[in-house]
Amino acid sequence: MSRRFLFILGSHRSNGNTELLAREAARQLPADVEQQWISLAEHPLPDFDDLRHGAGDPSRPEEGNHALLLDATLAATDIVIVSPVYWYSLSSHTKRYLDGWTSWMYIPGLGFRAAMAGRTLWGVTTSAGDLPWIAEPLVSAVNNWAAFMKMNFGGVLRGIGTAPGDVLKDTEALARAKPFFAQDARHPPASQAAAHGPGPTRNLPHDRLAAPSRPHPHVRRHVLLKEAVMTRPHADSCT
Repeated sequence: MSRRFLFILGSHRSNGNTELLAREAARQLPADVEQQWISLAEHPLPDFDDLRHGAGDPSRPEEGNHALLLDATLAATDIVIVSPVYWYSLSSHTKRYLDGWTSWMYIPGLGFRAAMAGRTLWGVTTSAGDLPWIAEPLVSAVNNWAAFMKMNFGGVLRGIGTAPGDVLKDTEALARAKPFFAQDARHPPASQAAAHGPGPTRNLPHDRLAAPSRPHPHVRRHVLLKEAVMTRPHADSCT
């Protein structure tokens, strides 16, 4: 299966900082690698309807945004979650897409989880201010997502973006974007996939965020939070 990248744009606006950073990284992909970009703002999904545990089985969607996203996901070897940090985590659009995976795993005969095993999950994000720990919950979510699905985890590329276009001034993030997709991805630890919780990830190079092995010490966390509040709210980025 030749490599095919699916970029899931989770921002609530087009051409935001996170998308700009993702496109900078994607420019470095070889010409023979297929790319598909889908904006969840333009192809929104409804709230999750949980049909598990006796409530019935979902059927495979034949049309609409669910069908588009399911077919695109199954066709991809590499899936890139392009979501800004919204309140320290993934955007609501992105979370609905992830909820879609839950439905797809329960479609009789589809074998969605088995089909995704061995593929690679990547992340690209931006957040306001030079406080990398703000993105840690998002990074942990993507890493644990990959572990649960037995996918490879490529890492998360982070840039700084507050006002529109700010990430284009983040020269360090732009430099990290160039080799980002050329780096190897590996399986998260099996113990983490079993626990479904925060834990150590593989050793990533220093310029790629990994989920922390343990939370920051209590006092240090509050010092960082105080610094964030004193400067300006950092719960969100300008997407």
